[in-house]
Amino acid sequence: MLQIFKTRQNGGGAFIEELDTVEPGAWIICTAPDEAEIARAAGIMEMPAEDIRAALDEEERPRLESEEGRTLILIDVPIPIQGEPPGTYTTVPLGIAINDDYILTICLRDLTLTSDFVAGRVKTFFTFKKTRFLFQILYRNASLYLSYLRQIDRRSDEIERALHKSTRNEELIQLLQLEKSLVFFSTSLKSNEMVLEKILRFKPLRMFPEDEDLLEDVIIENRQAIDMANIYSNILTGMMDAFASIISNNLNMVMKFLASITIVLAIPTMVASFYGMNVSVPMGGDPLAFVMIVGISFVISTGIALLLRKKGML
Repeated sequence: MLQIFKTRQNGGGAFIEELDTVEPGAWIICTAPDEAEIARAAGIMEMPAEDIRAALDEEERPRLESEEGRTLILIDVPIPIQGEPPGTYTTVPLGIAINDDYILTICLRDLTLTSDFVAGRVKTFFTFKKTRFLFQILYRNASLYLSYLRQIDRRSDEIERALHKSTRNEELIQLLQLEKSLVFFSTSLKSNEMVLEKILRFKPLRMFPEDEDLLEDVIIENRQAIDMANIYSNILTGMMDAFASIISNNLNMVMKFLASITIVLAIPTMVASFYGMNVSVPMGGDPLAFVMIVGISFVISTGIALLLRKKGML
């Protein structure tokens, strides 16, 4: 799908409008494009189609390429995994191409990142201020990482509360999924940081002082996300080790309880077995023998139960 948007100014305000044809200062969004859309986008941006296809490769790593009149930036953006429990995320590449007239974003998935701009959830952005718009996209991307990291932290707290009384592996598997998401985040954020540092160092785009300030804010936000991902990953690693032992201990307590119940019930069973034999036994002809045997068995079982309870085994 290929969409074209441009910011229009209306008096003291501005709004974003979808266009049918490209105009200078427009923002072109390519989402899972087919070959015809790739060729059209490549023609508009005057760039090789291979560069657009690179952004559609889920294994493509973040990088910066700059030629005269054109800059291509590849970054990783976070997305929730559909059909998985809350807090499960992965990352996909997003390509951002800029030339003298247009800015183009290419991705294999429909992104919350771009949808927020189209829906007006991000204020004061202009598609024709391409460098500023680029840095706003990068800043929004770093903010999304931080938001998703907080969701992972809240989800890990919920799982932690469930683990205290758990004897199953389900909660540990959920923690493993969260840790997997953090690994994706940490790797992608570090790669994004290298791209941001290259932009700041080599300045492939014309930047005003306020643009440089915004880029520095993006780098700070990205570093904060890296630190949070590392902290949460270390916490989850220690938590998984600790709760694996807790689950094992909870299971041992259940088995100990069941073994104690078996011992208590073994006394009446043993006595009943003796008196069920087809041989002569004491009080075999006494009409009160049954009541006496039941009473004695009850006393012995109660005594064993009290002893086990005193020892902390029941």
